[in-house]
Parts: sequence; structure tokens; C-alpha cells
Amino acid sequence: MSSHFHEFLRASISTTANVLLMMTLLQPKYSKKITTLTMLGILAADLGTAVYCYLSGNITLLSKLDIVLFAVLCFAVRPLFKDTFMQWLFSYITVQNISDIVIVLSFFGSRRLPFPLYANSVLRIILFGIFLLILSRYVRPLYRQAVEHWPAYFAVALGIYITFNYYVLTADDIVVMLTEKEIPLLLVIFIGLASYGSIIISLKNHQREFQAKEENHKMQAEREYLELAAGNMMQRLELMEEISAQNSRSAHDRRHFNNVLLELLESGQTKEVYTLLKNQNETVHKINRVYCQNPVVNAAVCHYAGLAEQAGISTQITLDIPGDVNVDSLELSMVISNLMENAIQACKKQPDNQRPYITFNCKNVGRLLLEMVNPCSEAPLVDENGYPISRYEGHGIGSKSVIAFAKKYEGELIYKIENGIFQVRLLV
Repeated sequence: MSSHFHEFLRASISTTANVLLMMTLLQPKYSKKITTLTMLGILAADLGTAVYCYLSGNITLLSKLDIVLFAVLCFAVRPLFKDTFMQWLFSYITVQNISDIVIVLSFFGSRRLPFPLYANSVLRIILFGIFLLILSRYVRPLYRQAVEHWPAYFAVALGIYITFNYYVLTADDIVVMLTEKEIPLLLVIFIGLASYGSIIISLKNHQREFQAKEENHKMQAEREYLELAAGNMMQRLELMEEISAQNSRSAHDRRHFNNVLLELLESGQTKEVYTLLKNQNETVHKINRVYCQNPVVNAAVCHYAGLAEQAGISTQITLDIPGDVNVDSLELSMVISNLMENAIQACKKQPDNQRPYITFNCKNVGRLLLEMVNPCSEAPLVDENGYPISRYEGHGIGSKSVIAFAKKYEGELIYKIENGIFQVRLLV
């Protein structure tokens, strides 16, 4: 038995490495414990076959049985993994190709080293360790992409697998075959490593291109947002200047109004004073509404609330927005302006028999939670993220600016269309 120790050692290394490669490349469906026990079962069955063949002195039979036995065992446990059949088959063939490469290279290398029987085992440990380290630490994410696009790479892996198995299955003596076919086998190994290397490099390049495109899309969205911000900034500033001028005029008029009240009180005309005060309160309530403590946001809300009322749209607005918010007030006012403008446009498209309305609420819970609700007769188109997109070219910039604002401040933006009601929620 001791005379076969080096053979048992070699078989243990190869079988254990094959199991570890399968666990590295595949995605388990169940718990780690179940997967580990299953893989140990494969390991025990494969080692049992190896022990039998080594004791009978038939290494050639072992090389052929390994191909069949490992395939049967892996087919049996395939349901334990998430991969589809073809994805699993691609990974199984890849594991066998790696194993064949290591076995052939360790055989050739050990013949040129002292103590070749044990040098073979040492080389297998080193080569399998290198492959496992590269796959688990550097290549696995890219390899999963190759598995997902297996039709593009399956022929390469299958061709290498068939070539190795042809040499093994047609050999009368595996040692003689390895000795005589050293150059062809080394060429096959070179082609195999070059092919898999090309696959990984191409996937790496595609990944970089995809990331570059994503970055360009992000930069374009931010640029559109900035352009919109620049275009609307003057409008918002003019609106604030108009409100400031209006407040100045109101203060000037209020001084004259107070003088009139004093004259009427001095002359005892209290009824006229009561009438004037009542009319003044109604006028002030209509003109100078305070929806929130933030003056910039309040100015924008006043403007669009006035437009809504002019269009016959009822508004219910309850805002808890402090003067000092955790986002830029001007940017927030533009977002709210875009949302209210879109809501007004949607309400104008409502049929005459339906009441148009806008409900706008904002709660301050450490972060601002904005919610706007309005009816919509025509459900907008949405993209894969659930964000609305315009049906017409050149429109939808306002929605893009809202999305860019949410991304900038890492907020949560949710659009919901249900039963003719459009709802948008923004948490920033």
C-alpha cells in the first residue's frame, strides 16, 4: 500500500481541486452546508475509483474512468446549482479543461525534476492553486459574464475539451501517449490558455466600454440638469424680485392704509374701519400666502399655485419645509416648479366632467418627503427604472432634472400611476 502513496496523493490533489473549481465557478442554489456535503460525496466516489485503479495497476483505465465518472456525478448534482443546463455544462467543461492542463503540465514538468513521483504532486498543488487564486480573486465576476453569454464561447471550450479527451480515450497506455504527444499537447494547452485569456480580456474591455457609456449618460444627464438650472435661474430670480417688489409696494400701501384707518377712527366711523379691515384681510390672504418657511420654495409654490387657480385647478398644499434645508434651496424650488408645472399640464388635459386637482404635501422627518398627486387622463410612458419619459421629442427635460436632483442628493424617487391617478414621491 505504501508503494502507492504518491499515486493516492496525486489523485487526492486532482479530485479536491476539481471540486473546488466547481464550487468557485458555479452558483449554489442551497446552503453552503448542503453544497459542501454534496461535493464531499463526489470527492469520495472519485477517490474510491482512483484507489481501485491504482491498486490494480491500471492508470490508463483510471484516466478514462475519471472522464466518465466525474461527468456522471456532476450531472447528478446539477440541480443543486442555479445555473441553467448549458451554463453548467460550460463551467463543467472549463473545469475539465483546467484539470487536463494541470495534469499534462505537471507530468511534463516532473520528468525534468528530481523525485518525479512526488514532484508531480507538488506541481499539481502549485498549478491548481494558481488557477484557483486567479479565478476566485480576479476572474470570477468576468467569468460569470462569460457563463451568461455561453453561446459565444461554448465552441471554444468544447473544442479544447474534445481534443484532450481524444488523446486520452484513444490511448492504449496513458504514460506512453503523454510521452509521445508532448508537443501536440503543449500546443493544445497554449491554444486553450490563449482562448480563455482572450475571452476574459474581451469581457474586460466590454465592461470598460459599458462603464464609460454609463458615465457618459450620467454626465449628459447632469449637463442637461445644469443647463436647465441655468436657464431657469433668471426666471426664479425675477420671480423673487417681483415678490420682493410686491412686498415693498404692499408695505408702502399699508402705511397709507393705516393713516386712513386712523382718520376714520378719530372721526368715529368704526363701521367703515371694520369693512376696510375685512376687505384688506381677504386681499392679503389671496396675495401673500405662506406655504412654508423657506422663502425661495415658497415663492415658487405661490407662483404655480396661482397659475393652477387661474386654470380652475383646486390645490391642497401642506408643506413643512424649513428655511435651512439639507439641499440647495434654489435647486429644490426648481424641482418643485417642474413637478407642479407637470401636474398643471396633466390637469388641463382632464375631461370636462372630471374635477382637476393637485395635492402637494411635504413632511420634514430629518429628510424631506415630498408627495404630489394629480389626475392624469393619459398614462405617461416609463423607462426600465419606472421613470416617466416624454412621448414627444424635445420634451421631458423637467422630469430629467428631477431625476438628476434625486441622484445628486442620493434620494429616493418613485413614480406611481394607478386608476388614472399620478403620484410622485421624493425623499431627499
